[in-house]
Amino acid sequence: MNDTAADLNSAIGTAPDVGRPTPKPYDQELVTLTKREHIELKQRASSYKDLHARAVARIEYVERRHQAEKARFAQCEAELRAALEAAQAQIRDLRQRVFGAKTEQSRSVNAACSVSAGPPRPRGQQRGRRGHGRTRADALPARVEEVTLQAQCPRCGLGLGAFPGTQDAEILEIEVKAYRRVIHRHRYRPLCRCGCLPGIVTAPPAAQLIARGKLGVSIWVEALLSKFLYGQPSHRLLQDWDDQGLHVAQGTLTEGLRKLLPMLGPVAEAGLDELRRGSHWHADETRWEVFEERQGKVGHRWYLWVFQSATAVCFVLDPSRSATVPAAALKGVEAGILSVDRYASYHKFARLNPGVKLSICWAHQRRDFLRVAGDHPALWGWAMGWVGLIGELYALHARRRQQWADGDATFKDSDAQTRALVASMEQRCLDELADTALAGAAHKVLRTLRTYWAGLILFLDHPAIDLDNNAAERALRPAVVGRKNYYGSGRQWSGQLAATMMSILGTLRCWGINPRTWLSEYLHVCAHAGGHAPPDLDRFVPWRMDEEWLSAMRGTALATMDRS
Repeated sequence: MNDTAADLNSAIGTAPDVGRPTPKPYDQELVTLTKREHIELKQRASSYKDLHARAVARIEYVERRHQAEKARFAQCEAELRAALEAAQAQIRDLRQRVFGAKTEQSRSVNAACSVSAGPPRPRGQQRGRRGHGRTRADALPARVEEVTLQAQCPRCGLGLGAFPGTQDAEILEIEVKAYRRVIHRHRYRPLCRCGCLPGIVTAPPAAQLIARGKLGVSIWVEALLSKFLYGQPSHRLLQDWDDQGLHVAQGTLTEGLRKLLPMLGPVAEAGLDELRRGSHWHADETRWEVFEERQGKVGHRWYLWVFQSATAVCFVLDPSRSATVPAAALKGVEAGILSVDRYASYHKFARLNPGVKLSICWAHQRRDFLRVAGDHPALWGWAMGWVGLIGELYALHARRRQQWADGDATFKDSDAQTRALVASMEQRCLDELADTALAGAAHKVLRTLRTYWAGLILFLDHPAIDLDNNAAERALRPAVVGRKNYYGSGRQWSGQLAATMMSILGTLRCWGINPRTWLSEYLHVCAHAGGHAPPDLDRFVPWRMDEEWLSAMRGTALATMDRS
């Protein structure tokens, strides 16, 4: 019987316990089991163990699955939150682009930067300061008007006697009017009988810019400046002329502009040669629509590229944005510095021309931080901290650059401060890239900063260059205004004329030359050359002019000269 109890205990998983309390009476009562019952109990106990093990395994599986589902849903929630944040950031960015201010010098940005130049200076006349008075316009021609008074004393009826001197005032007026040049060519008869002259000798005809054309040089000067300098559409200019009594057909103006292109081309080519002789250039590009079908090209989008040196500006119209454009514009250049944005074509050009180094624009990097600040409010403080550092870098480089140009001995101190600031910015970038708690948008900007770091700090070894590429962006402004006002060009030759005129006007701006003065003189010379470009361009390219002629071109005397 004891053996049977022991077997039963082992079957149901129990064993005698030494520390068990005093057994109760029913603990000492034995039950007799048959062998079948014993086997059934053991089988049942084994079945219960299997069921328990399966239940435990099921619970563990469900727990693992639950944890996996929680992790998956947490990841999904994080992705959805990131997508929502990105969408909200994009909405804020688009709202800013469409409805926001375009300037990057808003008060909120400047107030958030750590660098402050003190309280803002109020606009207008400063309290306690002597004003400069009205600006004198003594260079303008004067039309004197005498105002007299015919009056008498209301009491006695006697008149007024003249008193020495006058009380003078000036009123500025502008008068634009169209007129006809009626040219009478006198005829003569030879008084001799030599026979070497015809029977009737007529005075030579007036010089014409376009053969058999009725529009004079002043008309073409006004048309070229109105469209390519001031961004006015041709039809609006023609409407203005029509209101003044001058009717010019659209076809007449268009055909005349087409005939002017060969006359202006040599000046632009001379500017391209001067550009290639430089050692530092700014480059940028913008889209330009050319509404002419071209085989192999889909759409009407072309691109206007600008290349600017210290002495020349060159615009290039091309259907692509590939590296072949800067390669053609700077053909033959072996060494120099090219200030650009982060567009890939410039980097390919630099790889193909190892002597050319790229100086990357800090203004674009600053815009990245400003965009993060505007799109992600949680990162405003972080982004504004970087904007403040970039502003401090601009201030230090401006002072350092001026000291270098003046040969000031304090240049070394400013240079050391600038290099120390750059080193601290680099270390901060590395530290924040290692910080996993920083948001993804911040990491993206920092990775971009790190990628272009070598080009961003090129100015340290070249104090004369700018921190940004704003010079090229300013040079592109006439193209952007023209694109918004008249959409581009209807034909390829019209686009080439736009690039040629913008090249010439940009170069004149570099030298401070009055474009109306230069264009009037040049087109008159072309008219006297029979509607062709003059063979000698020394009087019309600024880098070949003498000081006296350059000074005359910077004024308005030639533009207002009577050429009748």
